[in-house]
Amino acid sequence: MEPTKRPRVKICCIGNVEEAKLAIGYGASALGLVSDMPSGPGMISEGSIAQVASMVPPAVSSFLLTSKPDTLAIIAQQRRLGVSTIQICDHLQSGTYDDLRQALPGIALIQVIHVKDSESIAEAVSIAPHVHGLLLDSGNQSLAIKELGGTGKIHNWEISKRIRESVDVPVFLAGGLTPDNVIAAIQQVEPFGVDVCTGVRTNGKLDENKLSKFFDRVSASYDNS
Repeated sequence: MEPTKRPRVKICCIGNVEEAKLAIGYGASALGLVSDMPSGPGMISEGSIAQVASMVPPAVSSFLLTSKPDTLAIIAQQRRLGVSTIQICDHLQSGTYDDLRQALPGIALIQVIHVKDSESIAEAVSIAPHVHGLLLDSGNQSLAIKELGGTGKIHNWEISKRIRESVDVPVFLAGGLTPDNVIAAIQQVEPFGVDVCTGVRTNGKLDENKLSKFFDRVSASYDNS
């Protein structure tokens, strides 16, 4: 069996420049910046998103989490904020991924798949050829108030593993990850990256002790593979 490669770490729900610097200092490969959402934690103003995106070093990706369902609005949002990656948290209802790629050359597109059942595998396989990566999360787009992330809930990792095995693009694993379960998650799913928000926070604030422990556990999952 090939050893598990050390996954990238994305710290989501970054609230300000200080949190961004803390996450980068511990080795984050990507920062998640949450724009307007119907529910969930971590939302900040577009001004704050632009401020953080402007200070992120080239080696670190700045992810804009957007709930906008139309490509023209997403394109305008990226151009205002200067992020390097678009994380599409809902289904596109107007326009296509190709429209985004043509309008935003050099900007990575990551589609969120809310993992529920085998239909999630089919959804991921159909979307993967059109984007640069997938992010597997716990959410529910069918609720009256949509859950598009930040739920702190774990989904079925076996389905996530099947998705990872079925697509040819990088896969990030999110949803309820903590320092206590991230080793098991990595060993089962073998994702390209892991994404954490609530699992490294206390009272909504980035907790340096939890952050340090999370990175230690990710390294341990690689060392012990």
